[in-house]
Amino acid sequence: MRILLLIVAGLALVGFIVVAVVLPQMESSETKGAAQALIAGAAPAQQQVAAAAEKAGSLAGAGKGLKLAPTSDAKHGEFKWVIQDNGSIHGWNAKNALEIGLTPVLAGGKVSWRCHGYPNIAMPASCGGR
Repeated sequence: MRILLLIVAGLALVGFIVVAVVLPQMESSETKGAAQALIAGAAPAQQQVAAAAEKAGSLAGAGKGLKLAPTSDAKHGEFKWVIQDNGSIHGWNAKNALEIGLTPVLAGGKVSWRCHGYPNIAMPASCGGR
């Protein structure tokens, strides 16, 4: 009877470790992959905004009329982006509860980008992640 109880306790401990440690790490890597895809998907709009802003010498109107079509990925779900007239890009992925904001900065005739995203733990360091 004692041996049976020890076996059951051991299996319960193994199950707890799997649930507490292994599953969150698996989920974290999938969420990080989705965050990378969300950021990468905004690249065409970033290039268009940068070209318009550098040509005009201003961010005003650099994103006017630009659109990115939503994309869908079997693993990560649907990605969507909205481009503001000033070139700022907001993107999200509902399946993984991710959001990013890309803000253009024009200095010395060149555009650079500030990226921030939520949740921080899913984002790469270049986008405010840990």
